[in-house]
Amino acid sequence: MVYFVGAGTGAADLITVRGMRLLEQADVIIYAGSLVNPQLLTYARKDCEIHNSAKLTLEEVIQIISVAENKGKTTVRLHTGEPSIYGAVREQMDELDVLGISYESCPGVSACFGAAASLNLEYTLPGISQSLIITRMEGRTKVPDKESIESFAAHKASMAIYLSAGMIRELSRRLINGGYKETTPAALVYKATWAEEEAYLCTIETLYDVSVEHRITKTALVLVGDAIAHQHYSKSRLYAPDFSTEYRKRKEFLRR
Repeated sequence: MVYFVGAGTGAADLITVRGMRLLEQADVIIYAGSLVNPQLLTYARKDCEIHNSAKLTLEEVIQIISVAENKGKTTVRLHTGEPSIYGAVREQMDELDVLGISYESCPGVSACFGAAASLNLEYTLPGISQSLIITRMEGRTKVPDKESIESFAAHKASMAIYLSAGMIRELSRRLINGGYKETTPAALVYKATWAEEEAYLCTIETLYDVSVEHRITKTALVLVGDAIAHQHYSKSRLYAPDFSTEYRKRKEFLRR
């Protein structure tokens, strides 16, 4: 059996309980060594066979899984963050389907949520933004035209932009061309929730200067949107005294 496990945002104790238990039970672990916190490997048994996928091709990963499966072993494929977001897991699953190897997925906490926790943010503030757009700049991997930074920026919603720290000057230009104001709040978060985390609040206009000043060119997340400033928003109706729910009746106030 193969388990695709999300390692979480970085801190070793932010993996899910289920994910931790799967690591403890694994006979073989294949982990994304370029991004996964190596402290997570301390959950593994001493006799566990461990492979760093940063040095492997897709075919080599599948070969390791296939050998383990033929020996009746349990394999954990440990991915950074939440595997369903930029995890390249589907291509692995398709190969396992061809081989008739069963697999399951265990979710993890993605970097944008770790960054929000570090900055005590709420992306969806009433009257400001009710959507969070998770996207990336085009690099060696293409992005569909309809999913360009400019097209998403036109919504002026909260945005979490992955895999783009090395292209911040161009990213800022595209965000502004798409519709955000230069003064729109932004944040640059390096290695969210890791011990070496760095987080800086700024604006779209100053994002590039902040990245240069702190020499951040990779392993960082860019957050954009008015919700980052958490100002001028409306309070949720959920807790308003004159709002009824399935669990609470509205409060009636006597007028004098």
